Amino acid sequence: MMRSGNPALSDDTFSSTSYQDKPWWDGFDLADESTTMSIEGTAEKTGILLGITILTALFTAFSMPASAPLMILGFLGGFITAMVVIFSRSTNPVLICLYALFEGMALGGLTWFYELAFPGIGIISALLTFSILGVMLTIYRMGLIHWDKNTQIALTSAIIGIFVIYIISIIGSFVGFSLPFMQPGPWGIAFSLFVVGIASFCLAADFDFIERGVLSGSPKELEWRAAFGLMVTLIWLYVEILRLLAIIAASR
Repeated sequence: MMRSGNPALSDDTFSSTSYQDKPWWDGFDLADESTTMSIEGTAEKTGILLGITILTALFTAFSMPASAPLMILGFLGGFITAMVVIFSRSTNPVLICLYALFEGMALGGLTWFYELAFPGIGIISALLTFSILGVMLTIYRMGLIHWDKNTQIALTSAIIGIFVIYIISIIGSFVGFSLPFMQPGPWGIAFSLFVVGIASFCLAADFDFIERGVLSGSPKELEWRAAFGLMVTLIWLYVEILRLLAIIAASR
């Protein structure tokens, strides 16, 4: 099985060697659909996580600036929870729902700050995110994207390069320099468009990865892990669209 490029969905996500200490791994029956992973079950759990994130984001945004501490808690809690889920290979629905809750706090506060400068940017970003989700799902189901090892390597390399630029930019903000890729202007718009494109492509990669998990007859508990991985990509896509629209507006 090929990894999707998403750090939350790695080669061992649906591997039995990763869950030999879990009691449910030995208790599921490949012939029983109620105990095996399905596309419908994964979609249902993704919907639950989306609902938690959206409701928490709306609460945080509409109670800003008083809820600014929630935004900070959301960024820290979301990062820590994501790392715990990824490195412990957790399928715990409470922990994964907690990740969605934290991310809602973070996104709600972040969107509020963008709305101060660019009114309406939040709803436009959300609509574009879900539109891209629908388009990529349609393209994937039509079989217009062919996955092979070279595609996987190219996608993973692009993601690594993007996050290296993120890290350099963060370091630069502390020591007094900035990258043109992260500023308003042609370079900033081009880079942000590239990142949105890669994040969109990651959605199709996640769909493919999840479908492989279903076809391999993975236990139903892994639906939560698959939904978590898809949420990681969706949140990244939303934030990048938010930033792209802000850069375009600031460059006028």
